[in-house]
Amino acid sequence: MIIRAEEERDRAAIADVVAEAFGSQAEARLVDAIRASPHFIPALSLVAEVEGSVVGHVMISSMDLVDGEVHRRIVSLSPLAVAPAQQGRGIGSALVRAVTAQAAELGEPLVVLEGSPTYYCRFGFEYATPLGIHINLPLWAPPEAAQVLRLAGYNAVWRGQVVYPPAFDDVVSG
Repeated sequence: MIIRAEEERDRAAIADVVAEAFGSQAEARLVDAIRASPHFIPALSLVAEVEGSVVGHVMISSMDLVDGEVHRRIVSLSPLAVAPAQQGRGIGSALVRAVTAQAAELGEPLVVLEGSPTYYCRFGFEYATPLGIHINLPLWAPPEAAQVLRLAGYNAVWRGQVVYPPAFDDVVSG
């Protein structure tokens, strides 16, 4: 398996993997919308390739953490997708480790996400609310799905409400 930055030639394969993994086109549209936005961070959009085929994708993009009048730029991991036929082989784990390491190298202080606490805790993600970071979750998600990974530049004064950019409207409201 090779993990590398996404390239323009990967976009159709990424869309296929994301739609197949989620069983929905909404997340594939999310990836395209993030790419077309000022929140896209090319170095934090990675693919996993097996025998020349894209089988996984992960993306970290920027958003805001709002605490009253204070707005801070933070990053969020979303989405993570692995082709169903390739799941359970460590590809998703490798992508998460690679993209969070890259975020740390770029000096990001933290990464937020909505996801399975059981899955993401192995990478150091923890429940965000006790740290004063609040993420609005879908009604079906447990509160612990709001998670944060503290990186080297983390500062406990960074608290507030995560505000998603417009690229997320389709999946947040849908």
